[in-house]
Amino acid sequence: MRFHELRRRDFITVLGGAAVSPLAARAQESGRVRRIGMLMMYAESDPRGQAFASAFRAGLQKLGWKEGGNVRLEYGWAGSDPQMIERSAKELVALAPDLILSSSAPTTAALLQQTRRIPIIFGNLADPVGSGFVESLSKPGGNVTGFINVEPAMTGKWLELLKTVAPRVKRVAAVFNPGAAPYIGSYLDALKAAATGFGVETFAAPVQDKAALESVIAAEAREPNGGLIVMPDGFMFAFQADVTAYADRYRLPATYFFRSFAEQGGLLSYANDIVDNYRRAATYADKILNGEKPGVLPVESPVKFELVINLQTAKALGLDVPAALMAQADKVIE
Repeated sequence: MRFHELRRRDFITVLGGAAVSPLAARAQESGRVRRIGMLMMYAESDPRGQAFASAFRAGLQKLGWKEGGNVRLEYGWAGSDPQMIERSAKELVALAPDLILSSSAPTTAALLQQTRRIPIIFGNLADPVGSGFVESLSKPGGNVTGFINVEPAMTGKWLELLKTVAPRVKRVAAVFNPGAAPYIGSYLDALKAAATGFGVETFAAPVQDKAALESVIAAEAREPNGGLIVMPDGFMFAFQADVTAYADRYRLPATYFFRSFAEQGGLLSYANDIVDNYRRAATYADKILNGEKPGVLPVESPVKFELVINLQTAKALGLDVPAALMAQADKVIE
């Protein structure tokens, strides 16, 4: 893991007049430089992590925080290895930044093991209350707040989409990693409640590691009229190429919680625009640098959603996607 200051050319240039916060202007005039840490559960070469980081940096710049001027960024690309995440969190906290942006539940948990003082903003979590990071969404308390990507009610939408594209599905496995999803109970309960209205049987399919993914998906594929819902957690996100490849190999209709799954061959995804979350996270960074406490900033829900359908995969599975659903899609991969 390597921390470094981002070069000026790494910043996205935002053209036009941008509103500059009072503190940002004062900090630049006084010569005071603020430090923001960024702990990401991605390799530095991962384009998804780069896209999220770029959106956050662009949001900062729009608010008047200029790298090389009044703000410095310390960037930790930790990847998905738990030991690397723990070590990266420890090294980053030791730098004593003014605040830290966290990309996931594992990175947030690792940071909280190291500090209860430095403000932490998470950009992409499923259930911060269930994970024990905040007291409530409206009043987080402590030193953590941020932005969630999904809510338990989303499971009903995923099931509805799966039945729309694959109406013969009668049995659905909800696959997840227990270690990465301590909140999963609320999602499984919501899915079970929604399933009664669709005449579908649902059950939990936990996997402990990458090796278990294929066996679980293969087992579900052997059952008649089976389907798959990939539940939201950092493990599934990190191994999405494997998840989609196995689902396609065993001809199992599946829905996913982020668009890149569908872009990599998954049948369809319905999710919020996570890039937008990171762009919005810059507004919380600005408020905290202006003196606000993270514990009083409510955790915000997603506001922008996307439906992506992979028509190539649907055809390979022998599924006909209704024209009405195609018309609703934000992206159709043909």
